[in-house]
Amino acid sequence: MRMRKKPNLIPRMERCGAYQIKDPAAWRGKWRSLLGGERALYLELGCGKGRFTCETAAAAPERAKAMGLENVRFLDADVADLRDYFAPDEVERIYINFCDPWPTNRHAKRRLTHPDFLERYRRVLRDGGEIHFKTDNRNLFEWSLVQ
Repeated sequence: MRMRKKPNLIPRMERCGAYQIKDPAAWRGKWRSLLGGERALYLELGCGKGRFTCETAAAAPERAKAMGLENVRFLDADVADLRDYFAPDEVERIYINFCDPWPTNRHAKRRLTHPDFLERYRRVLRDGGEIHFKTDNRNLFEWSLVQ
């Protein structure tokens, strides 16, 4: 949802402007109408350049417009505010792919699998909703399983 500040960030975001939601709170509870009706709503948190999201939606963010895709949107927002953007039971699946492991104990609250974040996800996920988590960091994986 939020990209790190990179030197080329502004031009990249401008190229994806048609797919970027500037005021995500305005769509709370209405995301399906924006994305074409009854489609399942999946979120990828910390999508970076959007490769996984784009492959899932069959396009890269810069190619989404050229391909005429209507099922992809990007938010430059903070995951901590997820409940402001999505209504209860609105999301079917959340993907967390190769997030920052925040390896020191003093930064544990920043991990996207920390109990505080898991509680936020629970509030927007439907009953039976899923969290798909991938990491190549063994310590983060083991810590996350406990959470």
